[in-house]
Amino acid sequence: MNTWLHFAGWLAGAYLLGALPSGLLIARLRGVDIRAVGSKNIGATNVFRSVGPGWGVLTFLCDALKGLAPTLLFPLLGGLLTRPGLPDAVPPGLLFGAAAILGHNFPVYLGFKGGKGVATSAGVLLGIAPAAAVIGLLGWLALFLTTRYVSVASMGAAVLVPAAGWWQYAGDGLALPATLTLLGGLVIWRHRENMQRLLRGTEPRVQRGSRGPGAADEGSNQ
Repeated sequence: MNTWLHFAGWLAGAYLLGALPSGLLIARLRGVDIRAVGSKNIGATNVFRSVGPGWGVLTFLCDALKGLAPTLLFPLLGGLLTRPGLPDAVPPGLLFGAAAILGHNFPVYLGFKGGKGVATSAGVLLGIAPAAAVIGLLGWLALFLTTRYVSVASMGAAVLVPAAGWWQYAGDGLALPATLTLLGGLVIWRHRENMQRLLRGTEPRVQRGSRGPGAADEGSNQ
């Protein structure tokens, strides 16, 4: 098989895996159409708010796995530890992970209207840039515990991760930190409605304690 076609096939597979709407499918197990409640986003936070905390955590884990699996496994399964015509500084899993993130954000199954890519990006980071992932996670936790805004924590992490990428990995080439910068920018862009609500003072905080199905009116979702 042509090497480029083989490579493109695995990239398409990573996109299609990332496009699987975990939140939509999990919410349906509880009889909830996640696109009709809360913020109407299919991501983990809306599932957390509108269906239940446990279901939201499950959605986050599934979305993260969509990023981790292609990043770690697709290069091995496809025999693509080297890239056709690409610089050695480009990690093979990075391209598959980026394809999965695009799939989550713009899923073909749902008319290209998906989540915001935070959980899937976290999975990719664990596979390809664990040091940046740890820094991003710590930053996310600090911002969330301080503000109780998921959106603020997510956007803050989207800034910290590229900064950590340039600090930790620039010496090995520009491909990884540059891609982390692009992905961080995508996360922030996908949160533009949350930024508008923050400016208006209408962005909801996550309250302590669980909430039942359909409890959220409008939220910041992944």
